[in-house]
Amino acid sequence: MTGASCVTVRVPAKVNVQLAVGAARPDGFHDLANVFLAVSLFDEVTATAADALTVSCEGPDADQVPLDRTNLAARAAEILAARAGIAPHVHLHIAKSIPVAGGMAGGSADGAAALLACDALWKLDTPRAELLDICAELGSDVPFSLVGGAALGTGRGEILTPVDAGTFHWVFAVAHGGLSTPAVFRAFDRLTADTVVPVPRASPELLAALASGDPDALAATLVNDLQPAALSLRPELADTLAAGTGAGALAALVSGSGPTTAFLVRDAESAAKVAAALEAVPTCRATRPTTSPAPGATVVAAF
Repeated sequence: MTGASCVTVRVPAKVNVQLAVGAARPDGFHDLANVFLAVSLFDEVTATAADALTVSCEGPDADQVPLDRTNLAARAAEILAARAGIAPHVHLHIAKSIPVAGGMAGGSADGAAALLACDALWKLDTPRAELLDICAELGSDVPFSLVGGAALGTGRGEILTPVDAGTFHWVFAVAHGGLSTPAVFRAFDRLTADTVVPVPRASPELLAALASGDPDALAATLVNDLQPAALSLRPELADTLAAGTGAGALAALVSGSGPTTAFLVRDAESAAKVAAALEAVPTCRATRPTTSPAPGATVVAAF
């Protein structure tokens, strides 16, 4: 990449096939047992040499993406540049396909992509461990966006252990509007205030099902502890979940903190059938059939 003045990185969305949530910690975060699965729905971030740090965006819901320094892509460039002792002079263009504020880590993905793109553009050759450290500083989901594939996230989700995963087919239903992840966690705390919240543990049955590639086995083990909280804020999502299972999905769950909903299906033919049924549901704005696992952030062009 020597001499490159423009670098493009492709980065995947994620679904949490298990999201076990512990009680709130003193720092406000929650311990998690978070089984991430990257899916083949991608954003692309292009870093171009510039005289200042700027951000632009195109694609579905691009008008909802902040273009200032609160954008995780911009923050990634700033942190990397500060560590390298250089100015963050770069233009970051985000081509969106991952739903915005949809529980699929779209913002986190853009942060990871910008980090890798800037590292290549500036020819820093930052060690992988340091890139992951910066990702963890940016947010709990950002390290997985860099790594991709399938992994168990512990701590607040940033400590990753790779796990095996077969190929699975999914349909994602994009809802109208977004959901704030902090608001969903606050709702979780409210709903569990009078209960003893167990320490989150990865499910051995789910990990075995994931490795087997058996969709029926995985369907029986999917779980998201944030789903009741998301549904308390957006009750209409229950209609979307019911429509997908009624159309033949093997299992349905809210993706992460929502409001995107995820439907595990048997094959591509089933995905097309479920997607068609969901598109007729008023609570569903769009559908995205896809597969998993997918690679993490990857340089796809440099010139």
